[in-house]
Amino acid sequence: MDLQLKNKVAIITGASRGIGHAIALALAKEQMRLVLVARSEDLLNELAASSGTECLVHAADLRKPESAGQVIAATIQRFGTIDLLVNNAGATKRGDFLQLADEDWADGFALKFFGAMRLCRAAWPHLVASHGSIINIIGVGGRTGSADFTIGGSVNSAFLNLTKSLAHRGLTDGVRVNAINPGAIATERLQRRIRTVAAEQGLDYDGAAQRMVHKLGVERFGTPEEIAHAVAFLASPAASYCQGTILDVDGGETRTL
Repeated sequence: MDLQLKNKVAIITGASRGIGHAIALALAKEQMRLVLVARSEDLLNELAASSGTECLVHAADLRKPESAGQVIAATIQRFGTIDLLVNNAGATKRGDFLQLADEDWADGFALKFFGAMRLCRAAWPHLVASHGSIINIIGVGGRTGSADFTIGGSVNSAFLNLTKSLAHRGLTDGVRVNAINPGAIATERLQRRIRTVAAEQGLDYDGAAQRMVHKLGVERFGTPEEIAHAVAFLASPAASYCQGTILDVDGGETRTL
């Protein structure tokens, strides 16, 4: 299916691995031109070389306030336009609420929330000009609280609200803003969690994985490619009536309204 994305320009943060890597490859198949953003320049260069499309590699730490503006400036210098911003970067620390330090909270918000917010702000005039869109990759933890995910849940909830707020403005400015909430996706990060659970509970890897799946109430873990396909759809004209949409791609894990 032709999603009518050929030659359009997409910025993807957190593109070096996991979900971001899969998103980049999915959009490359649609013949989009890509701006790949993450801290690991080597991994980004490997992705660019294998993507089969024109790429700009921009290594940056989005926790730094100046980084967002630099990403947007580099994109405009190279391509002259921005059609899509995919905010995917960001990880937050899990743990006992009483043991999490102020620095853990500040770091959690610095990348996933403030980094994305600054990118949205810097990219907005260019997205208005192109009638482009923003897709925020957030997470189901923003919809359902969890005792060991207080930082991530709080960051994700704020990010969901930002999505809705920017979608409201986008009605006037002609920018579509939507979000995807991944559930438990089979990435390196999830694999580390499984190994931690296995060590804590005296299980082997497969046993710990099955216990986590059962606890979540789903049949299996998702794949990065399933999130990437959802991004491609939301970026396309086929989703032109989606504005402020929050799409849970979680295998049925989220059962709250």
